[in-house]
Amino acid sequence: MTDTTQTPVHTSDPAAEVATPAKTRMEIGDVLKILPHRYPFLLIDRVIDLVRMKSIVALKNVTITEPFFQGHFPDKPIMPGVLIVEAIAQAGGLLLLTEVPNRDEMLMVFTGIEKARFRRPVVPGDQLRIEVLVKAWRITAARLEGKAYVDGKVAAEATVTCRLVPRHLGAGAEEEENL
Repeated sequence: MTDTTQTPVHTSDPAAEVATPAKTRMEIGDVLKILPHRYPFLLIDRVIDLVRMKSIVALKNVTITEPFFQGHFPDKPIMPGVLIVEAIAQAGGLLLLTEVPNRDEMLMVFTGIEKARFRRPVVPGDQLRIEVLVKAWRITAARLEGKAYVDGKVAAEATVTCRLVPRHLGAGAEEEENL
């Protein structure tokens, strides 16, 4: 489904900008075209709302077949909190990467996690609703505030920072600017 609002397409000639519809929802095929993550580390199943450069709402269906449940914990499966924070970061990365024309040449990497809080366990059968707001955005870096909900209740929250780097540099890229 696409929104009918018009969004400018950036070209080298500002006078030649053309309006095109902005996509506000994404199915898994759309997600796979933007995020470099793949099973078993892709933690976003769908986007239900996206406001360019401002916010995103994504879903993750948590199933007993997730590989991490084999060891976390065998008799009481609980989704690791660090993976919930990763899902927040992936949703934010998805939002940011929609604005990057050469995203196939770039990676969005974590540079920081702050204020992470885990409020309730996430278990098989839950659906995570991941809401991410942009707090600061520069050309190559961002600060994002995210919350993950289950049944309308906060399961986890965190502020994450990330940086856009060329794929050939990966996680060993230069230090993050203060946002």
